[in-house]
Amino acid sequence: MSMDISKIGHSKRYGIGLVLIAMMVLIFLSLGPTSTKGAETGVIPYPNAPASFTELVKRVGPEVVNISTTKVVKRGPMPRPFGNEGPWRDFFGDDFFERFFGQIPRERKQRSLGSGVIIDPKKGYILTNNHVIAGADEITVRLDDGKEYSAEVVGRDPKTDLALIKTKVALDVEVGAPLGDSDKTEIGEWVMAIGNPFGLERTVTVGILSAKGRVIGAGPYDDFLQTDAAINPGNSGGPLFNMKGEVIGINTAIVASGQGIGFAIPINMAKELLPQLEKGKVTRGWLGVSIQEVTEDIAKSFKLKESKGALVAEVMEDTPAQQGGLERGDIIISFDGKEVETPNELQRIVAATLPNKRAKVEVIRDGKAKTLTVKVGTMPEEITETEKAITTDLGLTVQTLTPDLAEQFNWSRDEKGVLITGVDPSGVGAEAGLRRGDLIKEIDRQNVESTEDYRNILEKVKKGESVLFLIKRGTRTFYITLTPESE
Repeated sequence: MSMDISKIGHSKRYGIGLVLIAMMVLIFLSLGPTSTKGAETGVIPYPNAPASFTELVKRVGPEVVNISTTKVVKRGPMPRPFGNEGPWRDFFGDDFFERFFGQIPRERKQRSLGSGVIIDPKKGYILTNNHVIAGADEITVRLDDGKEYSAEVVGRDPKTDLALIKTKVALDVEVGAPLGDSDKTEIGEWVMAIGNPFGLERTVTVGILSAKGRVIGAGPYDDFLQTDAAINPGNSGGPLFNMKGEVIGINTAIVASGQGIGFAIPINMAKELLPQLEKGKVTRGWLGVSIQEVTEDIAKSFKLKESKGALVAEVMEDTPAQQGGLERGDIIISFDGKEVETPNELQRIVAATLPNKRAKVEVIRDGKAKTLTVKVGTMPEEITETEKAITTDLGLTVQTLTPDLAEQFNWSRDEKGVLITGVDPSGVGAEAGLRRGDLIKEIDRQNVESTEDYRNILEKVKKGESVLFLIKRGTRTFYITLTPESE
């Protein structure tokens, strides 16, 4: 039996129409999401997570600080137009230039800005980047409410670009930022960065976690989180939050030519180093091997099922590796109970192992699994702390070229010299065009093979004198002159 709607009265047709509309609305709602909370805010809900970015900013904003630093850079004396000797002495007099130019300041204050995150307000502890506070004579911390505190460096680690600073009094903040678990973060999660890009305080940017485990050539322990949350100069040292309000990374690097590509140090790496940073010094474990990637071709040559692990290319004499029985050709697949997928992973695991610990090392040797026990040593670069320092202000961080560094920076293992591992953008070295990875071969025509040679030669240089450097960059060798700004 069918119904002819045209024969139904207007009012009845109107009533039936309303009923049909109501039924369609009910069907639509039953097919839609059971909760519109995420749809309203654009935020994927997490357990105990705030309902919006606004709520998250209000909660974690007081945990983020602005860090401003001042560095006093001394200049050399005013150069004589005709040298120290000459006819100008008879005509102008010995003190002519001092009387006319002596009031020009011989030093200047270099200022920079960065960010940080409070991790313990009672102790005044703030986590930031090493490059934010490196070489600073004064450090000032400004809180969300505008209060300012003087701070000092507790410990720093140039190799991971992490630093712990401390205010001289307790901070007027209820709690420090909770440190999350960066290993459990997943690609695609929402993240939030708060910092002071370009000096613009309290800037909030959001995005997603784009990738994990990025190696960008910043140092030997690269393991960066990549995000498209906008990170710019001044964000350095600031926190990267997840939607629970936990710090999962410390923002540290950008790709200058790229948009939406920023990098943060995983917070788990920072948590491993914090106990040592509190003591003022970071000591790393060391094996004494040269390692390389296990490619597919190498895996076939060694008759391996998978191309993973770290291939031992060389075992150095009188090292923990040699004493523990490691041999050239061994493929390390596990260290101290942790699986090793790549050489970078092995470097990070060994470095995080405390010296003198006896660690189990699983290797593949001649196609067979073998377990060795190695007593972890102390990394040589860490033994002589003075090797990290330079005695003149050239704006350079240098290290003796070791086999490990040679491999990392693509130098021959037989190469000798002092490697430039860091360049201050505002320093003398940067102005002269020196780059990270350049090799210093000579200073003032004297061979330089260690940081000790480097220091000994530069210590004899008088303030304001130019110094001749022989630099090797790739296959090219060239001379360059630098003038230290201070003794």
